[in-house]
Amino acid sequence: MSVLISSIYFSPVKSLSFTNIKSCIIKKDLGIVNDRSFAFSRIIDLKKALISEKNPSKRKLNNFLTLKNSPVLNRYNFEYKNLRLILKLGDKELLSIIADDPEQKSVLVNKILELENSLTKPIFLLQSDTAPFFDTSDLNKVFNSISLINLNSIKDFEKKINQKIELQRFRGNFYIEGLEAWEERKWIGKIIKINNISFKVERNIPRCTAINLKPETDISDTNLLRSLKKAMTILIWVFI
Repeated sequence: MSVLISSIYFSPVKSLSFTNIKSCIIKKDLGIVNDRSFAFSRIIDLKKALISEKNPSKRKLNNFLTLKNSPVLNRYNFEYKNLRLILKLGDKELLSIIADDPEQKSVLVNKILELENSLTKPIFLLQSDTAPFFDTSDLNKVFNSISLINLNSIKDFEKKINQKIELQRFRGNFYIEGLEAWEERKWIGKIIKINNISFKVERNIPRCTAINLKPETDISDTNLLRSLKKAMTILIWVFI
């Protein structure tokens, strides 16, 4: 059986973006370069936000903008190109900033608040290239991770619930084909190789209500989370 990577995605901004790429650079003890390098804090003041930016062990998921607490942001997307962070609505570019410029970061935050004034303030744009904002780093120990999805598991899940599912809902990094449905669950605890790079498969990924959102909208059009719990978890984290 030949297992191939069908597509690769990364999210420059934690939880709030999903970008298709043809190839990626992977670094040991880091993950995909630029994946989740940015995050928007919420509720906490600037001092606490900067502490969480530098220290992953101080991060709490509720202190970041996510689609779970701010589903309206699912209408937008971010791209990261040539050191610029670009805010988009559909195919329309709304704003482009120099990503490491503090003043321009504030401009981006203000733009988002202008567009969606219901968001909980204060909000700050954080950046870390050495300790990305992975959900797996919301622990006492930092795990920089890459998520993997078996497309045949999604197809099997679709049959079980008699519903077509957009793969974007799951926001994975590597989508693979050529593997029997659910076979990836047998990989947990094992070492796999992708292009001669070794990865340890750690565990299934718990899901949240964000998967209920129709891509590029803030519409929750199905209780996919409940259906998924009745079936099987279809994503796994792999660690470098």
